Amino acid sequence: MILSILLLIIGFVFVSIGSDKLVEGASTLAKKLKVSDLLIGLTIVAFGTSAPELAVNIVSSIKGTSNISLGNVIGSNIFNILVVVGLSAVIRPVIVQHSTLRKEIPLSLIAALSILALGNKTPSVITRGDGIVLLLFFAIFMSYILEMAQKDREMFEELEKTKEKQLGTIISILYIIGGLAGLVFGGRWIVNGAVDIAKAFGVSDKLIGLTIVAAGTSIPELATSLAAIIKGNNEIALGNAVGSNIFNVFFILGISAVIKPIVYTTVLNFDVTLLVIITVILLLFSKNLKIEKFEGLLMVSTYVGYTIYLIYRG
Repeated sequence: MILSILLLIIGFVFVSIGSDKLVEGASTLAKKLKVSDLLIGLTIVAFGTSAPELAVNIVSSIKGTSNISLGNVIGSNIFNILVVVGLSAVIRPVIVQHSTLRKEIPLSLIAALSILALGNKTPSVITRGDGIVLLLFFAIFMSYILEMAQKDREMFEELEKTKEKQLGTIISILYIIGGLAGLVFGGRWIVNGAVDIAKAFGVSDKLIGLTIVAAGTSIPELATSLAAIIKGNNEIALGNAVGSNIFNVFFILGISAVIKPIVYTTVLNFDVTLLVIITVILLLFSKNLKIEKFEGLLMVSTYVGYTIYLIYRG
């Protein structure tokens, strides 16, 4: 048991450090290859904050532990809204951009509804074909993001001002290799540790995936949003969380299903329905282009209640 917990913790550390080094190395190397800061910010960095979820889900798909794979995506998305956005709003009211309100949150809602639709068809399996459809949605989302960014000269200039730490080419490549290794080994240890803990306590893989694994892999999103809030860039917090939710469903779940079809259990309907409801609530809270502190408190309190329910449900 102690070894399993230690394995889980070490896995989270490796995945977090791995994703950070992968982003740093890839960003520097991309600049040396004359790739724009704009493209780096919208692709490599976006991938970096969701890399832990991707690593865990790929390992879960290969090992056939689909409950952890699904639980990780659903649990991470619930955590992103209720804790990442909620806690950010508690610290400082979160500014909502028009594009986030009109397009990104609705797309996040479509992503949540797609899990419900794909999981409840007959048979209850998210197939490789479903995975390809999800990936096509992700391609459309990325096209929209790039088009929007090209029109937004202010965003482009702001990203151009950001100077990354310059690394040597060899160091950059080593960072990428080391980062990928951290993600692979860390993801494997997280899954192995989670499965062992679930067996030891007699609880389901779903519970571990929805709680410990989901919260652990969402650390980069939480850290990024809180850092942005503290620095006064409070409009970034919501975009980071919503973007991650879209990324998790369309890209990560899509990749996972393509690797190996995912068996969906109807017990998860409650959790996915909750995700749909809180996404709608997020949309309503965002109507006045600001999420206030009391709304943030309500969101965090909801997550505490949800966690208690999960433990009771087992």
